[in-house]
Amino acid sequence: MEASTPPPFGLSRRERIMDELRRTGSVRVSDLARELGVAELTIRRDIGALADRGLLTRVHGGATLRSRLDTSVPHGVPTSGPPRFRVGMVVPSLGYYWPPIIIGARAAATDAGVQLVLRGASYSPADQRRQISSLAESGTLHGLIVATETQGPEGSALLQWLDALPIPVVLAERRVPSALAVTRLEWVTTDHVFGGSLAAHHLAALGHRRVGLLASPGSPTSWQLRRGWARAVEELGLTATFDLDTALDSLDGGERESTIDQILGTVRDTGTTAMLIHNDPQAVLLQQYARDHGWAIPDDLAIVAYDDEVAESAEPPITALRPPKQQVGRLAVETMVARLSDGERRPVQRVQLLPELQTRGSTARTQV
Repeated sequence: MEASTPPPFGLSRRERIMDELRRTGSVRVSDLARELGVAELTIRRDIGALADRGLLTRVHGGATLRSRLDTSVPHGVPTSGPPRFRVGMVVPSLGYYWPPIIIGARAAATDAGVQLVLRGASYSPADQRRQISSLAESGTLHGLIVATETQGPEGSALLQWLDALPIPVVLAERRVPSALAVTRLEWVTTDHVFGGSLAAHHLAALGHRRVGLLASPGSPTSWQLRRGWARAVEELGLTATFDLDTALDSLDGGERESTIDQILGTVRDTGTTAMLIHNDPQAVLLQQYARDHGWAIPDDLAIVAYDDEVAESAEPPITALRPPKQQVGRLAVETMVARLSDGERRPVQRVQLLPELQTRGSTARTQV
């Protein structure tokens, strides 16, 4: 914060604290004091006031989103009566990528007096439909938040089935292809197309002219990244040297090293100076192999990752695009609550959130 900017007043400060909590899941007193230009004691008092209202949980040195283990103040869902709404949530994985979305959804559900019923599925459309059917047929839910397959014949059939369910459905981190005319489904998703474009613009601004793309095969994110990347590369007058699909993190050691060696050979042969890699594990694996074999990062090769789960822990830290995952989960629940509260008179809502570019040591300005 610039010295000429006055520190925010109490209500504004507390709103800023809650905004940061919803975005990241936790805050530190020292960081907030520095960013807001106030004393740490002031921030501690703000956190105490918000904790007294049951809006967050105090921890040593900061605060987190309200924990269900925090019994200091009664939760939003009264223990003596039923929740306001009961909403099912089905995600394709309880591991990589999805935990922050679940955290955001649970926080919003607690705030709104909603009981969230979570199920983990897989990336198989048949398994997704089976898990969703089990919840929908229970007859105890008011609505569903789901992340399903959206591409190909199986995806189209699944989306049309969801659109015809008698309860409202909100897609989380998914969107319906424009060619499929479904009228009831709502969604909250990251604009991954914009993410691909933002990566290309970042690399172009650093002077890179020959760029490549490495994507995860079958990922619902990859095709959107690819669309934004290809469009921006063309508009910026860059040369797309290669566009590859691979899953480095699923290969065994020998096959992985051979595959990375082939990719780096392509980088060298095509004069590529920068890459966009989806996802984080692939970016980390490729970068560490390259460094172990004499490549200088970013001088020989600049790398931008997509997801920002583990990119910051690489050496050097990898520049990454960060989807607003907790906010996706929170807004999915808020969209569902609005639908259940307002009914059919509410217009269908379809929300896209922008990823943020986190610039780190794996990219640097080149000499042209």
